[in-house]
Amino acid sequence: MSIEKKLRWGILGAARVNERLLPAIIEAPNSELVAIASRRSGAAKATLEKYAPQGFSATHGDVACYEDMDALINDVNVQAVYCPMANNEHIEWALKAINAGKHVLIEKPMALTEKDIEAIESAAIRNTVKVMEGFMYRFHPQHARIKEIVESGLIGDVLSVRATYSFLMKPARMYRIASSHQHGGGAMWDIGPYAIHSLRWAMALANGQKEGKPAEPVSITAHAKFNEVGADIVTSGVLDFGKDVEGRALFGHFDVSFERSRKSEYEIIGTKGWVKCHAAWVFQNDVPVISWALEDGKYAEERFAPSNHFNLEIEHFSDCVLNNKSPILDFADAKANCKAIAAVLASADTGRLINLAG
Repeated sequence: MSIEKKLRWGILGAARVNERLLPAIIEAPNSELVAIASRRSGAAKATLEKYAPQGFSATHGDVACYEDMDALINDVNVQAVYCPMANNEHIEWALKAINAGKHVLIEKPMALTEKDIEAIESAAIRNTVKVMEGFMYRFHPQHARIKEIVESGLIGDVLSVRATYSFLMKPARMYRIASSHQHGGGAMWDIGPYAIHSLRWAMALANGQKEGKPAEPVSITAHAKFNEVGADIVTSGVLDFGKDVEGRALFGHFDVSFERSRKSEYEIIGTKGWVKCHAAWVFQNDVPVISWALEDGKYAEERFAPSNHFNLEIEHFSDCVLNNKSPILDFADAKANCKAIAAVLASADTGRLINLAG
């Protein structure tokens, strides 16, 4: 990876995720933070001062702090834009940035409909820019190790995957359930993208897709608890991935909740054993743990050196832009994840199984 050049970044919005992304942009060897914008008076500068790494002052590197989002998009010094805004705003601001010739990293979900993602894709092609959906977890080394274990045949043929993601809703985060799921509110659009994405990625291993391309469900059924405005607080469901070459059923089970303690795990179960990621959301000083067990009673835990997956995500995207590479998370993946989430919510709304095949 070339680190002789640095990609110049701007951040649209003072969202809480900047606690992790803002320092990642500053610390990545091939990126540079040059601007941040917020519609709230003084919020851009306050966010920079609050979340920048120690020793990085508000004036370091002449970071421009805007109170006008369009001003950042029109800033000729900005080459790439990070978009962590409200879910239902991603399409508007992503298109504005892309049409201004900026590369864009969009916090998951990329958009709320496949049609909107197609519009983003068309604009990106037309303007010759890179765009990626922000699933930082995929860049942590623990997942590559899990893939290695599965592909080695250690746990046999993969037949089932389960994923559980949750955190206890606190007053400062109530905005996440202030609008209906049709407008991007609720657990499925907030933490559900991780659950569906990790199921699709892991289940691909069941089909022998060694390149790691996600698998797609043929049908989905789900149940949810909704609040008074139509935002889901808890959602659980099953993704039917059809059958393997032996005719065995392939199911993915997921559960997301704003009513439970913090959890971000997935487990892949095969004919000879299982392997588990104990925490997909990890902080930079955490020591991640994966474990696996076999039918013969053998059990092992593997620990990893601390690694910041936000930094690795920024490094990857910057490298793709600077060296004209394709991001590992492409538009086909974003559209498929969106399609599955929409089916989950349709099933939860109607109480029916949603067929996706054909």
